[in-house]
Amino acid sequence: MNRFLFFLKKSWPFLITLILWRLSVSFWNPAGILALIPIFYYSFVRPINWFALFGLMFCFLIDYRCGLPLFWTTMFCIFYAINGFQSYIEIQNVEKNALYIFMLFIGGGCFILTFSNLTWNNLVNNIWLFVWMAVLYVPITSLDNLLERRAKI
Repeated sequence: MNRFLFFLKKSWPFLITLILWRLSVSFWNPAGILALIPIFYYSFVRPINWFALFGLMFCFLIDYRCGLPLFWTTMFCIFYAINGFQSYIEIQNVEKNALYIFMLFIGGGCFILTFSNLTWNNLVNNIWLFVWMAVLYVPITSLDNLLERRAKI
């Protein structure tokens, strides 16, 4: 049992990203965009070795499915650079698994996407996407904390 938990603990970030990207449904998970939750969490809040490159690749795949020319990939790179150069906020020590910083990341992207094609449909879709991702951030990141506690027992 301990070997299985150890394997699951090590492979969980990669598996959950792949699963969320693969389970794309037009209303609930358009183009697998929910995969940005574990990409953000495991790249910035609980950094894992080599996960930033994995996250960058999946941002590119999300862009490919959305038909956006490197939008989320660029957002990820900008946020990664800002995180690397700043020393005021340590994202690893922020409460609520850095939910508000994630909301800033997703909100900035949705804001730019809203004004790239300003229609009521686009506005409502981006508001829905922002709210849905902010709500799902807590349970998805809590699964990691639960797995961490179970692996220690």
